[in-house]
Amino acid sequence: MPARCSLPRLRDIASWEGYLVAKTLLDLDDDLLAEATTALGTSSTRETVTEALRQAVESSRERRQRALTDLQEITDAGGFHFDQLDAIDRCST
Repeated sequence: MPARCSLPRLRDIASWEGYLVAKTLLDLDDDLLAEATTALGTSSTRETVTEALRQAVESSRERRQRALTDLQEITDAGGFHFDQLDAIDRCST
């Protein structure tokens, strides 16, 4: 049975720095949170979690962009032989 997904109740939604945010209860490792707070230079749990999420998303976007750039460079250098795809398809059937 699929997990149920429910929207937050209106009283659980707040505004923070102009964004609508939902209150979420998190069980965090205290030592890891303290280390992340120091590493990120943040002063609250909310700032630490938000900054960690922002950095994770930014890192993921950068990795995807690098992969796309690498793929484009390989393609431009002739690394793919698209003209041979039909022959490969004929052989596999």
